Amino acid sequence: MNRTLPLILAVALFMEQMDSTVIATSLPAIAADIGTSPVTLKLALTSYLVSLAIFIPISGFMADRFGAKKVFRIAIAVFVLGSIACAFSNSLAAFVLSRFLQGMGGAMMTPVGRLVLVRAVPREQLVKAMAWLTVPALIGPIAGPPLGGFVTTYFSWHWIFLINVPIGLLGIIISGFVLPDFAREETGRLDLSGFLLCSIGASGLVFGLSVISLPALPPIVGVLTVLLGFLASALYIRHAFQASNPILNLGLFANRAFRSAIIGGSLFRIGVGAVPFLLPLMFQVVFGLTPFQSGLLTFASAFGAIAMKFIATTALRLGGFRVVLVAASVLGAASIAVNALFTPATPHWIIVTVLIGSGLLRSLFFTSATALVFAELGDREASQASTISAAAQQVSIALGVAVGGGILEMSAFITGTELGMDAFVSAFLIVAALSALAAIPFLSLPPEAGSRVSGHIKRRNRGDEPTPAGE
Repeated sequence: MNRTLPLILAVALFMEQMDSTVIATSLPAIAADIGTSPVTLKLALTSYLVSLAIFIPISGFMADRFGAKKVFRIAIAVFVLGSIACAFSNSLAAFVLSRFLQGMGGAMMTPVGRLVLVRAVPREQLVKAMAWLTVPALIGPIAGPPLGGFVTTYFSWHWIFLINVPIGLLGIIISGFVLPDFAREETGRLDLSGFLLCSIGASGLVFGLSVISLPALPPIVGVLTVLLGFLASALYIRHAFQASNPILNLGLFANRAFRSAIIGGSLFRIGVGAVPFLLPLMFQVVFGLTPFQSGLLTFASAFGAIAMKFIATTALRLGGFRVVLVAASVLGAASIAVNALFTPATPHWIIVTVLIGSGLLRSLFFTSATALVFAELGDREASQASTISAAAQQVSIALGVAVGGGILEMSAFITGTELGMDAFVSAFLIVAALSALAAIPFLSLPPEAGSRVSGHIKRRNRGDEPTPAGE
């Protein structure tokens, strides 16, 4: 397999995933510079997520209509322009709009990048390619907070965004030579009604959940927006089964492997989405660590994610998708629950060891689940599958943060005290239980599910010796 292709795509996804979290630790400095409050500036975080939710549904259509390679390169350019605009913003409105522009680019980079990989790589090499693609995407959100704190402390917050410029330009140039040119697909007319319903549904859910978990606006605004999102989503489901060419083809859910991957992945991401919010907060509020110290501890899980690359292919060949995903769901949920046992007296080496193991299990799950999304679908269905997967990912992560924040808020309300260890214990145990539910959809999979990709049944039936995972 040509590793250059997934690595080029991975760098772009790393940049996008990291940027979604990197400003979290820099909000006070940015707010002071542009003359607003950190709480109000959280609207910039929300505007980025809303932009992703609005434009992800149309990404598959754009890739098919104009070519995946061209759309991917333009998406990087839009993201870079948004980064430059963020760095030179001098007001709240300018910063929020700049983050929205960044989100437009990010909305195309992730699903279109996966689409390019799926169409360019033979199915039997998809797991290995996904491992190269998944690791940087998982490290990005973990690296964001400590990197943001470091750059803001020792340089200036502006460099958080300006660093994207050379990376993005290099990605545009190299991808022009490396990415294959795919034939454009026949798309028909744009399903405008479906696009509007999808965008309102997804952005309503993401915006509402973000407001509930990170209250920059009155909570009632979040609740009403979530209800609007649910209504628009329900209307889209009705529309999708009546339209001749819907923007998102829900008929893909008839495929058991695809359905299990989307539902199971969404459930697991609720826990995973909550942990990056809960863990640094516990380290700072309860343990008394600085944001930078907290970020360095949580970054330990990145080493586990990197280690996964060496075992994912072998694990799926030996166990198959069903066994690996059920085991990764249960063990990954258990690793989230273990966070509830941490105390200020827990040695840091123990915390680091647990987080490395947690990162490995999380990375194994997402590499396997992402490969399973495409395992039994053809190339013509891949654009729809990538778009649906990306939209489900954004909603489930936002839901995870909302659930984690909601549990803390409810605990503080019930006890009438400030946040303490008990609140975090409850939060970790509840989100771990939600993540464990991800095993249920995978239990119904047959042993041969996705065997063309995993190689599991082929080896068992023919008695082939497993080939080395390789690099």
